[in-house]
Amino acid sequence: MSEEEQQSIEQAASAEGQEAGPAATSEKPKRTRKPSATAAGLSNTSSNAAKPVQSASTRSKTAPAKAASDKAASAKAASAKAALAKAAPAKAAPAAKKTSPTKSAKRAVAVRTAPRLQLQYEGEIKGQLMQEFGYKSGMQIPAVKKVVVNVGLGEALTNAKALETTPAQIAAITGQKPVITKARRSIAGFKLREEQPIGVMVTLRGRRMYEFLDRVISMALPRIRDFRGVSRKAFDGNGNYSLGLREQIMFPEIDYGTIDRVRGMQIVITTSAHSDPEGFRLLELMGMPFAREGQTR
Repeated sequence: MSEEEQQSIEQAASAEGQEAGPAATSEKPKRTRKPSATAAGLSNTSSNAAKPVQSASTRSKTAPAKAASDKAASAKAASAKAALAKAAPAKAAPAAKKTSPTKSAKRAVAVRTAPRLQLQYEGEIKGQLMQEFGYKSGMQIPAVKKVVVNVGLGEALTNAKALETTPAQIAAITGQKPVITKARRSIAGFKLREEQPIGVMVTLRGRRMYEFLDRVISMALPRIRDFRGVSRKAFDGNGNYSLGLREQIMFPEIDYGTIDRVRGMQIVITTSAHSDPEGFRLLELMGMPFAREGQTR
């Protein structure tokens, strides 16, 4: 190619560039928009779609292997648990919860068998009294209401030790703590002042009353030397009986080594009888050893 042809080509190209330059500069630049959410979602799906996906054949191969490994692990855990259970000692059964007993249960536990003399009175003596005296109601049948044991301690004015030993002995005999009696008024002839202790007294009712009477009748009175029975005339006219004892050593509860002095006592048996014959028959059926008629003690 000759030089003239090359120059003509270059001139033509430069002319075309000058024509296109003003048109390009006159055009305004276009604004760029942010991609919308849908576009972003499409881009994410496109990126996810671009990730490699396992084929169905590879899934079918890996699923049984995973299930087999899980089964083997569970079996191994079960065998380990069984081995631990065999090795560990057997746990005791949980103890039952303690509940507080009800009032009826407490009463049932506290109930004891009645004294022998009380059972004898309710089973035999009441029926015999009702037949002999012709009572129309069971409330008319006489019964023992209380027993009072009294010990006089005039020596306590000079011997203070008597107020220590005598209450302990009476408590051992009766099973109940006695009360120390005091003087109501001052008596100059006896050198006695008001509120000065002069004796010991105890009142028995209910169960202790029947137990004490049973011991007196069956154990204490038979131990008296040359005993011929108690008096039949020691009633007060209303069915109440008074019995005097000279020694306290006749009771088996008293220890001979602890006695500082022999002391007597007075026992008063109070009944609900309205006459002496009723009270006498009641005590006689209970076993009181009365002297024979016409016999002196």
